[in-house]
Amino acid sequence: MNVFNRLLTSAAFGVAVGLTSFAAVADTPPNMLVIANRIDDVTTLDPAQSFEFAGGDASRNIYSRLVNFDPADLSAGYKPDLAESWDVSEDGKTITFHMRPGVKFASGNPVTAADAEFSLRRAVTLNKTPSFILTQFGFTAENVGDTIKATDDMTLQITTDKRYATSFVLNCMTATIGGIVDMKTVMEHEADGDLGNEWLRTNTAGSGPYVLGSWKPNESLTLTANPDYYGGAPAMERVVVRHIQESATQRLLLEKGDIDIARNLNPDDVAGLGGVDDVKIANELRGRLMYISLNQKNEALSNPKVVEAIKYLIDYDGMANSFLKGQYTVHQAFLPRTYLGEIADKPYSLNIEKAKALLAEAGYGDGFEIGLFVREAQERIEIATSLQNTFAQAGITATMTVGTGKQILGVYRSREHDIYVGAWGPDYPDPNTNAGTFAFNPDNSDEAGATGLLAWRNAWHIPEMSNATLAAVEEGDRNTRGKMYEALQREHQMVSPFAVMFQKNEQNGLGSEVEGFSMGGAITGAGYWKVTK
Repeated sequence: MNVFNRLLTSAAFGVAVGLTSFAAVADTPPNMLVIANRIDDVTTLDPAQSFEFAGGDASRNIYSRLVNFDPADLSAGYKPDLAESWDVSEDGKTITFHMRPGVKFASGNPVTAADAEFSLRRAVTLNKTPSFILTQFGFTAENVGDTIKATDDMTLQITTDKRYATSFVLNCMTATIGGIVDMKTVMEHEADGDLGNEWLRTNTAGSGPYVLGSWKPNESLTLTANPDYYGGAPAMERVVVRHIQESATQRLLLEKGDIDIARNLNPDDVAGLGGVDDVKIANELRGRLMYISLNQKNEALSNPKVVEAIKYLIDYDGMANSFLKGQYTVHQAFLPRTYLGEIADKPYSLNIEKAKALLAEAGYGDGFEIGLFVREAQERIEIATSLQNTFAQAGITATMTVGTGKQILGVYRSREHDIYVGAWGPDYPDPNTNAGTFAFNPDNSDEAGATGLLAWRNAWHIPEMSNATLAAVEEGDRNTRGKMYEALQREHQMVSPFAVMFQKNEQNGLGSEVEGFSMGGAITGAGYWKVTK
C-alpha cells in the first residue's frame, strides 16, 4: 500500500471513530465544561515540544509562565504570572525576574526560580520543534548554564546574545515553550537522559489552573481543576475536550445540550444555530492564517513563474464568500491583522488566463501533475478541492492526499510534500513570530533537522531575507520596525513559495449559560479557568 492510500485509509478510519465513539449523554453538569474540537493534532503535552493548536490550548490551562495573558483582558498584553516583576539591565541584555512567592505546583512542590531555570534550560537542551522561540536569543545547550540561571530561590536571570526589545523577549516567554515545569517531579521520571520528555508526553507537571486527567488520542482530553492554583480554583472542576470531527455532529450535540462549546462549526451550521434557544454564537478574530506552500525541492514548483501562476489560480473571494463565509477573511500577508507592521495589500486574485500565460513562459504550457497534502479538516479539504478545480483550468492536475493532523504534519516537517494546505497560528504577539518562520531560514540543509521554520520546511533558501528579518527584530524604534515588516511582507508576497489566503474569524457555538470563555484572540490559546455557567 503506497503512502497516499495508507493516509487515506487511516483518515477514513479516524473519521469513523470520531463520529461513533460517543453516545448521547444528558445535559452537562454545572461544574463541567464539555467542548467539541478537533484534537487529532495533539502529539505530546510536553511544553518543550508541543507545537500544535489543540496541544497549545491544553498547555495554556495547565502550565503557568513567567509572564502570561489574562483571558478576560487580552488587549492589555502580557502581565506578571509566575514572575511578579522584572528588571532590565542598562545594556538591555539581562532581564532579572522576581518570582511570585507562595505558588505551588499541582504536586504540592513550591515554584522556585530553580524550576524556571530548569524549564527554560530544558527546552533549549531538548531542541524540539519550538526551541527556536528561545534559541533565537542566542541560548544554546552549551551556554544555558551561564545565560539562564537562578541567583537564589526567587530570582531568575536570563542574558540574551544582544540587545532586543524587552517586549519581544517577554512576548516569547508567553509561548507554550515558556511553560514552567516542576523540576523535582519531572526528573523523577527521567529515562535515558531525556529530561522527562517521554513521561511529559502523556503526563503534566505544572502550576496552572488545571492538571491533566486523561488523554485518549483522537478521542478526548480531560482536564481537572487544580484547587491550589494561586489565582483561585476554577469554577469548572472538569474540562472535557471531545474529538468531534464533523461540524454537523458538533452542532447536533450543542443543540441537545451534550456539549457546552462547539469550536469547528462551518458557516451553514453557524447560520442554522441562529434561531436555536439556549445557544449563542461568539466571534473572535484569531491570528490563524490559512495558506498553501510549495516545496522548492520540486523542480516545477521552484520555478518563479510557476509560483506566481499558482497564486493567480486561487479563488480567494469565491471561497471567502461561500463555504468559508463569516469564518475567514481574505488576507495575503504573513502578519495577521492587529500585529505591528500588518499590511492590507491583496495583490492576487483568480486570473486563469494570466496563470496560463505564466505557466507557458515557465515551460509548463501543457501543465503538470502535483500532490496536495491536507489534514482531514472540513474547511481545509474544501479549500483543497477548490484548488484542484482552479488548478485544472490551467492544466495542473492535483492529487489530494488526506490524513490526520499527525500524519500530514509528519510529511510536511520531513519536506516530503509537494503543496501543503495548512494553517499557521502565531506563537507570541510580536511580528517576529511569523516573520521568523515565513521569512527566515538560516540553514536550508536537510541536516538542519525538522525545525519550526516554514521557510525551511519548504526548502526555501533566503539568506538576504533572513538577514532582513534579523535586522527588523533588532530595531528598537517601534515605527521604524513596523515599516521594516511592511516592506518585508511586500517582498515576500511577490517572491515567496507561500500563498497566504485567509485570516480566521473564529465562530464558536456556546450554550447560552456559558460565560468567560476566551478563544485567545490573535495572540494566545483558549482559556478555560474563568468560565462560569
